[in-house]
Amino acid sequence: MNGDLGAALDLYSWNAGVSAALGETIGHVEVVLRNALHERLSAWSRQRFQEPRWYLVRGLGLQERAVDDIRAARTRVARSARPETPGRVVAELGLGFWRFLLANHYDGTLWRQTLHRAFPGQAQRRVIHDGVAVLHLCRNRLAHNEPIFNRPVADIHATALGVAGWICPVSQGWIQHHCRTVDCFVQRPRP
Repeated sequence: MNGDLGAALDLYSWNAGVSAALGETIGHVEVVLRNALHERLSAWSRQRFQEPRWYLVRGLGLQERAVDDIRAARTRVARSARPETPGRVVAELGLGFWRFLLANHYDGTLWRQTLHRAFPGQAQRRVIHDGVAVLHLCRNRLAHNEPIFNRPVADIHATALGVAGWICPVSQGWIQHHCRTVDCFVQRPRP
């Protein structure tokens, strides 16, 4: 086999492995994030609107895009022929939905009223939003099988652990313990 082709295939193989490992880590963080935000929104909605299913409340001030995402999530749950539960709806909402709930648009409303409580380890909404944005963009790149070898994998991994730690240090520790990204990263083939 040609040396250049062998090196390219080694890099391709490594890229696939580190992509899978990083995707798994980001997936764990996404679950921690959505559960924390859902928990805060449910408690706040229950107290303010007497309705724990926050995604049904019209007074939340959600942008049209978020309302559309919720409608689509509820439709997917209905198609599954299983009863709609908050957990099923929340699981159908993608990382982009949660990212945009942390955007500047909601700073004076949802953020200040409830979402900030989901992040006891970080008080700055912008820092949290930017960290989640990094994970969202990376996760989309991974989902489309785009190369990751030319991205700052170690920084993305650190961001994932950081976001998890802002929410729950115990979850961060569990994710770090089960994470394969560092092991894969150090195995990168030399050019």
